[in-house]
Amino acid sequence: MKRALICGVSGQDGAYLSQLLLEKGYEVFGTSRDAQASAFPNLHAAGVFERIQVLSMAPNDFRSVHQALDKIRPDEIYNLSGQTSVGLSFEQPLETMESIAVATLHLLEAIKLTNAEVRFYNAASSESFGESNLIPADELSAFRPRSPYAIAKAAAFWQVANYREAYGLFACSGILFNHESPLRPARFVTRKIISAACRIVTGSSERLRLGNLDIVRDWGWAPEYVEAMWLILQQPTADDFVIATGESHSLRDFVEQAFACVGLEWTDHVDIDPSLYRPTDLASSHACPDKARRLLGWKAQTGFAETIQRMIAAEHSLMSAP
Repeated sequence: MKRALICGVSGQDGAYLSQLLLEKGYEVFGTSRDAQASAFPNLHAAGVFERIQVLSMAPNDFRSVHQALDKIRPDEIYNLSGQTSVGLSFEQPLETMESIAVATLHLLEAIKLTNAEVRFYNAASSESFGESNLIPADELSAFRPRSPYAIAKAAAFWQVANYREAYGLFACSGILFNHESPLRPARFVTRKIISAACRIVTGSSERLRLGNLDIVRDWGWAPEYVEAMWLILQQPTADDFVIATGESHSLRDFVEQAFACVGLEWTDHVDIDPSLYRPTDLASSHACPDKARRLLGWKAQTGFAETIQRMIAAEHSLMSAP
């Protein structure tokens, strides 16, 4: 039985990845900064909490990371931990860098010292590409990060590449574009939109406040993206992959689609709030996932409209639950 360690198991991707690995017969371990104090709602929602072993690990503390790896001796490590909000990174740049770049360095160094045969997956981000200028980004596209979050993710990506080349580690990065699900936290704009639309259609008189609706992103369905993570670590040689649908839409399209799903006209319920604009933001983000299709045999199956419909259905179920 293979052992997998998921760093940052409490998040959206950690929950879905736990599901996938358990289905494949793995023994799954997950880490959180304070496992005893965490409620792990996503793991409970995914029905996997009782089937995995959760332990405390502080990714920004090398001793804690080294002890965890030495204790578990995993075959595969999935690094999904770290600060996940682009907007929050402008308010907490130091915490963002430490929780992403420094934590990734600790994991790589601990692997080198404990078991260099471990296969390591790093969650990189499309934010590192910066402005696309309508040109789809692939694995050879330059990084031009425009937020503390993107800078930290870019640094972690190059750390992974360096340890792969310099020390021979099986270390890979998945450069994932936006991927959504009902397990997204309420602070993410996609979940914020979905939740508001469902409340308004059931009688709420609230107004939904949003920032820049002109931004363009490639949105996919998160449960499919964790399969790509696993496939990356099953390849004969370590490599990096862009994971995306290859189709981009504006945030305005997302809002319009979400409200249409519940039978509402979005312009009747949405206000634009300039205070929600970020100091710097990407106008458009476009992806070229051809390498993943060619080498991994992976292709996104759930389109933009269906992703939103699934999130709406899940939100309605959550609201009607006793």
